[in-house]
Amino acid sequence: MTISLSITTRGQGLYNITRELNKLVSEANVKDGLCTVFVQHTSASIIIQENADPAVQDDLHNWLNRLVAENDALYTHTDEGPDDMPAHIKSVLTATSIGIPVMDQRLALGIWQGVYLWEHRYHSHQRQVVVHISH
Repeated sequence: MTISLSITTRGQGLYNITRELNKLVSEANVKDGLCTVFVQHTSASIIIQENADPAVQDDLHNWLNRLVAENDALYTHTDEGPDDMPAHIKSVLTATSIGIPVMDQRLALGIWQGVYLWEHRYHSHQRQVVVHISH
């Protein structure tokens, strides 16, 4: 089963999509298999991260923004605003796809893990996430 999810973001930050993915896995009726999650954009990421303490998400966001600064003199791709080239670099440093085992019709995530779309741009976007669930 392959399906595309449309995720609306409200600017930079992590958006938990675990519930939507577990629903798709359940509907696919796959007892044991693999769920591949892929974001079709070059300025957003897919990650697995802690889902209990929101401070972790804030810290990750702040750390990555410090690591990949805006307005670097080395950037030549600047037409789309000061957050665009840093967003591309952030997606390279994180991930655009992940694979998660499916066990008993659920994602085999740890108790404190969630799957997140990480928006790296300031403005809201409609992000397309392709999900493939296989036996």
